Formats: sequence, structure tokens, C-alpha cells
Amino acid sequence: MSQLKTRLTEDMKSAMRARDAARLGTLRLMLAAIKQREVDERIELDDAQIVAILEKQVKQRRESIAAYEQAGRAETAAEEAAEIAVLQEYLPQAADEAEITAVVDAAVAELAAQGVTGAPAMGKAMAIVKPKLAGRADMSQVSKLLGARLKGA
Repeated sequence: MSQLKTRLTEDMKSAMRARDAARLGTLRLMLAAIKQREVDERIELDDAQIVAILEKQVKQRRESIAAYEQAGRAETAAEEAAEIAVLQEYLPQAADEAEITAVVDAAVAELAAQGVTGAPAMGKAMAIVKPKLAGRADMSQVSKLLGARLKGA
């Protein structure tokens, strides 16, 4: 069993003992998503695959928050934000803005050295940037920054 899955399971047990319903619900949903993927694909997920599921869950909750706020459902949006806080405890330490910019600039420079510039370079640049920032940065923001850099390059 992966370390992250073990940690999630142990934390779920702790939340049960502490009667922390909100945290328990979030951890159960996360473990269910992991288990579902393991059953569907008949594999045991490693930490990197679990982080990818966590990122997807966080992204879904961010989208839900935007929809709830637009609908004037602040209380439900707050519940989703609390779930994001729990999920982010299991993601790698977030990259700061300077690090994200440095990685993006390095990718753009690398592609420019290869003679690849402009919009067609976007896919190649994301392929360089994503492994370095996966789980540590909001990839939609990274994508916007990368697109701006490529247009300027």
C-alpha cells in the first residue's frame, strides 16, 4: 500500500475517533475515489497517481465553489472550501510564484533553443512544466502564464 493511501486511512480512523464529521466525510470520499480507480483498472495506485486524484478533487471543488457563489449559496461554498483545505494537506508543498515563473521561463527558453515558439509550443511546454509542478501549482494558472510567455517569446 502506498504511503499516502496509508496516511489517508490512518487519518480517517483518527477523524472517526475524534468525531470530526466534516473531515471524515472528505477523507471517505477521497478513499472511495482511490478505491474506485483501483477496482476499475485492477491496479494498486502509487503516490503519484493518488496525488493526481487529489488534484482532480480539488479542481472539482474549486469549480463547485464558483458555481455556488454565483448561485448565492455561500454556506455550501464554505463547505467545499473546507474540503479543499483537508485535501490540500495531502498534496505536496505548493510552489511559490517565483518558482512557477522560473519553471515556465526555463521551459520557454528550452523550446526557443529548439526553434519551437508561438502557440504550437504550448503542448510541448506543458509537457515540460507539468511533471515539475504537478500537485504543487494550479495548472490552469500555470497554463495561462505559459500562454502569455509563449505569445511574448
